[in-house]
Amino acid sequence: MTMPNEDPNSTKGRILDAALTIFARKGYHDTRLDEIVEESETSKGSIYFHFPNKERLFLALVDQFADLLERRVEEAIAQEAQGILRVRAALAACLDTFGKYRRPAKILLVQAVGLGATFENKRNAVNDRFAQLIEGYLQEAIDVGDIAPVDTEIVAHAWMGAIYNVVIRWVYTGEPDPERIMGGLLPLLLKSVGYED
Repeated sequence: MTMPNEDPNSTKGRILDAALTIFARKGYHDTRLDEIVEESETSKGSIYFHFPNKERLFLALVDQFADLLERRVEEAIAQEAQGILRVRAALAACLDTFGKYRRPAKILLVQAVGLGATFENKRNAVNDRFAQLIEGYLQEAIDVGDIAPVDTEIVAHAWMGAIYNVVIRWVYTGEPDPERIMGGLLPLLLKSVGYED
């Protein structure tokens, strides 16, 4: 039970962690708020204070994972000079993050599919957010002369589709392992814009 003087951010974090556990185990439709209450050791009132309904709680998890993914990408590229090295670092960080955080990836990529317009809009917004990041890094690589000019918007979305498809398979089956994904997919994507190591 949440104590009245407990830090609301701590309570919100416990609720999100518990929701992640239950959603990953049971799926969106089969999860009941009572299970999240029990797992988070809070109350329904605490959940409703932070999230008006189960849908908003689920969307908050999607946002949390997208923020983590973006942070990891930005940390990775901060170590690199402008150009193709940033593109490579961004792709590697994206694949590495999906590899390390399989449960949230499953929620974002698998469970949000088919849950209606609100969820599809959120998933599309997240995909667009990352395609725009990739697009920006590709444009930097063009600007510094690492690769020839390409339609960065189309390439970024094509890359997102490739990443999405391989990661979806991995989330469902555990195959191929993340190292194999990195070893096979990263060179393929870079070759698609005329860059080879």
